[in-house]
Amino acid sequence: MKRIKKIIESPVTARAVQAMKPEKSVWGFFGIILFLIVPEIIAFIWGVEITAYAKHELLVATSLIEKQYYNLLVMLFEDGGSWVNIALATGLLVWLFLG
Repeated sequence: MKRIKKIIESPVTARAVQAMKPEKSVWGFFGIILFLIVPEIIAFIWGVEITAYAKHELLVATSLIEKQYYNLLVMLFEDGGSWVNIALATGLLVWLFLG
């Protein structure tokens, strides 16, 4: 318990947390939206279709790069969207505007 309290109160931890905070700008806002929220919305809406497409294309892929690309698509979209990522992005947006 003492160790955790020491870590929380450390100035190094405070600087690390401050460095993680998104920049209060239009780019910080759009970065959170484009890189965290939009992909999850796409996964919720079209995840099944994207996964089916990628699995089909894996069967006919000829190069290693194509296979890696379609494997990545399957990995990213086969489980649909993530509520955890949406919650994380929402937390970052709140931190951006209120922090």
